[in-house]
Amino acid sequence: MFEKLDIFKMAQSMATHASARQSAIAGNIANADTPGFKARDIASFADSFRNQDTGSGLVATRTTHLAYESASHGFKQITAEENMSPNGNSVSLETEMMKSGEVRHQHETALAIYKSALGILRTSLGRR
Repeated sequence: MFEKLDIFKMAQSMATHASARQSAIAGNIANADTPGFKARDIASFADSFRNQDTGSGLVATRTTHLAYESASHGFKQITAEENMSPNGNSVSLETEMMKSGEVRHQHETALAIYKSALGILRTSLGRR
């Protein structure tokens, strides 16, 4: 019953997006010295959530559906082409660390939304 509340769905989607983006960032950092590696990222949460709401985007519901990469959790991956090093690698460790901080903030926001909604739900039920 409570899993159908939109606020909980949104908080879960935001946390899942943060997890997928952190996986992409970790992969970029791990391949920072790999010649020819192109840095990857995940489309913004707002774009991904908007596409899920309108139904205009394709959403994978399981790993065999639409054949998406497991690390992206169904979110659209973006490949960076600018700022290539001489060996063809486009990973910038400074940029990846900044993205990592953004992801941490997004995950904390998702948890805060979930806790707040849970508190409101408990209060409405007369429980503390």
